Amino acid sequence: MISNKAKAHIALLCVNMIYGANYLIAKGLMPDKIGASALVFLRISGAGLLFFILKFFIKERVIKEDIPRLLLCGLLGVATNQFFSMNGLSLTSPVDAAIIVTAMPIFTVIISYFILKEPLTLTRIIGICIGGSGAVLLIYLGNSGLGTGSLKGNIFVGINALAFAFYLVLVKPLMVKYKPITVIVWTFFFGFIFMFPFCISQLLDTDFGSYETSNWISLFYVIIGPTFLAYLLNVFALQFVKPTVSSSYIYVQPAVAMLLVAGIAYFVVNSQYQGDITVTKLLCCVLIFIGVYLISSNGSVKWLRRK
Repeated sequence: MISNKAKAHIALLCVNMIYGANYLIAKGLMPDKIGASALVFLRISGAGLLFFILKFFIKERVIKEDIPRLLLCGLLGVATNQFFSMNGLSLTSPVDAAIIVTAMPIFTVIISYFILKEPLTLTRIIGICIGGSGAVLLIYLGNSGLGTGSLKGNIFVGINALAFAFYLVLVKPLMVKYKPITVIVWTFFFGFIFMFPFCISQLLDTDFGSYETSNWISLFYVIIGPTFLAYLLNVFALQFVKPTVSSSYIYVQPAVAMLLVAGIAYFVVNSQYQGDITVTKLLCCVLIFIGVYLISSNGSVKWLRRK
């Protein structure tokens, strides 16, 4: 039977495939159909409501000493992460955004070293170097196509990656103490409070009457997929793996985004993404996957066997 650690790795793979597809789907909505901040509000409020419904089936209280950490997790893992992710994506290309977030494992390793006292093993360092080199090369090649990226958008996406890396480290002790849904409800509650004054005005200006069926499908995907389902899978995985391992799967996102962009560029005439995918970039993805393996397995594949 498959072990819990193996299930955690499968969950992390699914999470980042969902995120990888979200770059193109969310980008398709912004800014013509909805503003970035309005989309952030819908993601937080919509997914938060779904989490709150699930919480009815789980009776669990949190002690007041943990409220400050939950508040900080809401600020970093929901508010800051969502705000800079969507606003950054609205300004830059989906490929650039997917590539930039691969810096998250580097942030997480450093933060975990100081906060959780996690050791920096040689295998993990080598994995980060290999995966990071592939990511850096992809960034260098990112403007070889139509150049749809922007400096401001890329900086915003980088802030998003740094904030979520902090969140992964800070939320780990809470995962041991409470059920995942309890932690999620509290973090989304605080995230909603932080974001409400920044997003409500743009939401009220959104013309939902102009939405077509495809727009509604995309909107529901953005709310349920990378926000609701991905958060559930991620907190489940954090019960069995270290945050550095969880963040290492971020390398899957640019590969998924690039494959989807390649499909659009091939099948859609005059696509803005045509010429943005090359053999060199695909080879860089191979380096990224090698880095993921080294970081997650830490030199072994024992997680595939039941303990």
